[in-house]
Amino acid sequence: MMRNGPLALIFHTLFITFTLAPLVVVCLVAFTDKGYLSMPFDGASWRWFAAILDNPEFVDGFWFSLQLGVASATLALVLSVPAALAIGRYSFPGRGAINAFLLSPLMIPHLVLGVAFLRFFSEADLNGTYLGLVLAHTLLIMPYALRLVLSGTSGIDPTLEHAAHSLGASSWTTFKRVTLPLLMPGIASGWVLAFITSFDELTMSIFLASPSSTTLPVRMYLHIEETIDPLVASVSAVLIFITLALMLVLDRLFGIERLMVGKGH
Repeated sequence: MMRNGPLALIFHTLFITFTLAPLVVVCLVAFTDKGYLSMPFDGASWRWFAAILDNPEFVDGFWFSLQLGVASATLALVLSVPAALAIGRYSFPGRGAINAFLLSPLMIPHLVLGVAFLRFFSEADLNGTYLGLVLAHTLLIMPYALRLVLSGTSGIDPTLEHAAHSLGASSWTTFKRVTLPLLMPGIASGWVLAFITSFDELTMSIFLASPSSTTLPVRMYLHIEETIDPLVASVSAVLIFITLALMLVLDRLFGIERLMVGKGH
């Protein structure tokens, strides 16, 4: 096995430090006892974590973003699995065009998507509704789910499905008992990435949110416009801790490498 040289180790150390430093600073600022953004060098305090409970709009925004992310990621996976199976395993006219069309939201700025959806949903009477946000987020996150499911289809051995058919299994039974379990790492990783992308979406959601359907990122943005205090840092720290806990649980249950890369144990 090749070992990294000194320059590679220095580069990786600097890269990891550069990536983690902002997250560490946010978590530290969340423990300040001051009324402004500062490092807690004079003593840590839970003041701004307790303040979250005194602002129910943040709690409501969290639950709304959670529901929106689950619904959008699930719908994106329902659409991505058949699309990935068709694109990844069959050759037909227009396959490349369909693949490019499904991945096109990656190339369109979220600001442009937000303006387009605002106009379209206003005409369809869906602007500011939960259904409109689910549809918009599904379109936005579907490319992430599709790419990971597509990578999962490339690792499926067709002879396993042929063997199931030769033993008398129907197409649905073969899909349920053979294809779907083999696709599960790609499906799970695609759902996780799609959910995270939906939960963190801000730019497009600003145009589509309403007072009754405001996501947590939009709520945090509106709060920053009014005042800059450590409350946003404490909310961000809670989200970082929750994400870290979820990643640890996923690593224990499935293995992060298996989910994201598709390797077996």
